[in-house]
Amino acid sequence: MAEAGNWCLIESDPGVFTELISGMGVRGVQVEEIWSLDESTMEQLKPILGLIFLFKWQGASGSEPNVSSTGEPEGSTDHIFFANQVIQNACATQAILSILLNRDDLDLGQELRNFKEFTGDFPPDMKGLAISNSDLIRSVHNSFARSDPFVNEIQDPRASKDEDLFHFIAYLPIHGALYELDGLSRGPVNLGACTDDNWVTKANEAIMRRMEKYGASELHFSLMALTKDRIELYQEQMEEVDGMLLSLPDDATEERRRLDEDRNLLAHKLQLEKEKRARWHRENQLRKHNFVPMIYELLKKLAERKELDPLITTAKEKATTRATEKAKKKAENQ
Repeated sequence: MAEAGNWCLIESDPGVFTELISGMGVRGVQVEEIWSLDESTMEQLKPILGLIFLFKWQGASGSEPNVSSTGEPEGSTDHIFFANQVIQNACATQAILSILLNRDDLDLGQELRNFKEFTGDFPPDMKGLAISNSDLIRSVHNSFARSDPFVNEIQDPRASKDEDLFHFIAYLPIHGALYELDGLSRGPVNLGACTDDNWVTKANEAIMRRMEKYGASELHFSLMALTKDRIELYQEQMEEVDGMLLSLPDDATEERRRLDEDRNLLAHKLQLEKEKRARWHRENQLRKHNFVPMIYELLKKLAERKELDPLITTAKEKATTRATEKAKKKAENQ
């Protein structure tokens, strides 16, 4: 894979992805983690603009690009922004871009909009190279680099043969069809016709089929949704309720009571969302902070007070006990 400068590993986290998207100049959207595929969960997240799926990579899936659910070749995919992944560690950002650059209803911001127009006629490999050479995309991605020597467990496909490899792909509707966009595939995979109402259900079915290919013990999956900014959404809904309240006649007591309850609920949701966004921002600041000097000073003080060696001995004993228990459980399960 091409380097085009170093690209750091970033954590699979909705707060990270939301601030990454904002950093690229996109407005009006956020990312939410999905814990269940049931209808009620999906209903709460509407409108869903695209899905980002993380899974353990097992090599090429064998999916043929540009093939419908019936197995018949489809027509041109020139209307789809699809880029081959040519950069290590960039699959999360590339999956996000696969959604952002294929939606016509988003405020991309000037720079990303110019990038989309400039690369519109490029083939997939050249689009991938253009991403790798984008100062905006690379700098925002790398702004989430940890400034300490500890790295998270998410590894880019093909990065190492000795570790589990994880990969991000995107699902979204484009011109009446559901597409799977995977930068390690040769092209977009058409999963069949869909509507605005059923595309999420069809995408969930495709995701479940992928998950079923793994053993029952495999739990390393993550699913996130790109949604409309919940703060903006709740504010818009509150304005609608306020307008309805102003238009009510004085004797519409019951209707006014119901609308007041709706507004109070929206105000509560808005406050929770603002608190969550503040928490995400704080967590992102901590992710970027270098704690190594503080840890060094702490260990130094413990050593000076002759308290470090006993702690090391205790830690070794606990590690040995855990390893013994793990080996025992493994032997019992065989």
